[in-house]
Amino acid sequence: MNALNDKVVAVTGGAGGIAAGIAQAILDSGGRVGLIDLDRDKVEAAAAALGAGDKVAAFVADVTDPAGIDAAMKALRDRFGGLHGLVNNAGIVRLGPADETTPEGFDLELAVNVKGVLLTAQAAARHFSDGGAIVNIASNAGKVGYRNMAGYNASKAAVISLTRSLSLEWAEKGINVNAVCPGGVATDMLKSVADFLAPRLEQDRDALFGTMVPAQLGRHIQPIEVGRVVAFLLSDAATIIRGQSISIDGGDTPF
Repeated sequence: MNALNDKVVAVTGGAGGIAAGIAQAILDSGGRVGLIDLDRDKVEAAAAALGAGDKVAAFVADVTDPAGIDAAMKALRDRFGGLHGLVNNAGIVRLGPADETTPEGFDLELAVNVKGVLLTAQAAARHFSDGGAIVNIASNAGKVGYRNMAGYNASKAAVISLTRSLSLEWAEKGINVNAVCPGGVATDMLKSVADFLAPRLEQDRDALFGTMVPAQLGRHIQPIEVGRVVAFLLSDAATIIRGQSISIDGGDTPF
């Protein structure tokens, strides 16, 4: 329960559904959280909804803007008196057949999902108090791939590779870097996939969403369940786990 006692962790994409579960798990482990998002109103509402008082703060930044994300990390560190961890959670998906993927759409997915991870990790590393831990939110899509998500699949595969590189190069800085690869999580992003597919498959959207669950689990994974794995990887107990991209999709991905 106190694995992250007095630790300060930045979480990007802080207004999203998985971010709430990650933040709650960090708080449950004794940590403090800085939620970072592009949308001020939504990230401030997300911080307030956690009901953790001065243990949570909201910051506004675009993860693709080096100066902006660096300023957010500095403000977070100054607010809490330190910075010890980062969760690279910000991400987007653009749905459609591969042969209809536009250069602009593909570039945007890579910019947010890959470049944003690198820029944010660089900024956090500069502001870490004394070493630290980074957890990148990849996806099982980066391992197995899905139809109508070519850009997303490619971007998450890149995050998996980037995780290996950062882990290798930053170990000497005292920074541990890992990733998790969720799948079947009950989020608005998964609902957007159901929204896209339902009319094309001539199915009811809610019924289709209900089937998008890990086969072994038989239900959707909840954001807090993702958060508990992330919180563990941020802790000192995970120091021997390094450069890994761990599948947390209820057994759907066998590696």
